[in-house]
Amino acid sequence: MILSMTGYATASAELDSGSLTLELRAVNHRYLDIQLRMPDEMRSLEGELRVAITAQLQRGKVECRINYAARTAQSGATLNPGLLQQLVAWNSEVQAALPDARSLSVADVLRWNGVLETPSASADELRATLLDLLQTVLQEFSASRAREGEKLKDFLLQRVDKIESLRAGVMPHVPAAIAAYEQKLITRLREAMQNSDDERIRQEIALFASKIDVDEELSRLASHLSEMRRILSHGGAVGKRLDFLMQELNREANTLGSKSVDAEVSRSAMEMKILIEQMREQIQNLE
Repeated sequence: MILSMTGYATASAELDSGSLTLELRAVNHRYLDIQLRMPDEMRSLEGELRVAITAQLQRGKVECRINYAARTAQSGATLNPGLLQQLVAWNSEVQAALPDARSLSVADVLRWNGVLETPSASADELRATLLDLLQTVLQEFSASRAREGEKLKDFLLQRVDKIESLRAGVMPHVPAAIAAYEQKLITRLREAMQNSDDERIRQEIALFASKIDVDEELSRLASHLSEMRRILSHGGAVGKRLDFLMQELNREANTLGSKSVDAEVSRSAMEMKILIEQMREQIQNLE
């Protein structure tokens, strides 16, 4: 399976004390770079979260964002009986000392800090819920990266087929192009070397023909394209290997163009370079 470095997934869990949301997103990066954004009260879990993410990802700039929204006072809150009794006692004492003082209203009591108690999650409950949530998100995240990776794989294989087609079109064209160019050189050399024998001319032509022969480049192109297909079919973390192959393919295409003595071969070499650059850009997104 080919995996893209870009992906996104999110999930939420409801606790008695509030709502927990975990969001994971990633973009391409040379190495694995994990950034955790979370409430301070959960920082003690950062190490475990990093281990879990690292176990499934190898490259990419990953942002893990965790939000915890506690229940409001109206959601499952209960009265603090101890504080309520203390407020009743204080109210009586104040009125006894100040008969004209206004008695506490129900609204006053409910607004008093600490009178309403909302349920709070224990550290163990938060840890268990958060780690379960992370596994759920990582599964969806990996699935989204796999879907994107398959699209990139199809994109790359289409370009590989096009380059192979161009290479196949060049092969039968090269001998005739070289022969025609050799004939032009023979004519020019005979005019320039009127006092030389044909053997010297043949030697000069053979030397130049070896310099413009592109059989090696076409053979290496075929080898590199075959290796690309093998890597893509094998799957796994292929980004760095494919990036290296792009350098090799580009080198052969450049040499093919520089050795070319024919407009058709030059055009094919240019088309190859365009396709290779398209592949190189997309390979940067592969793990």
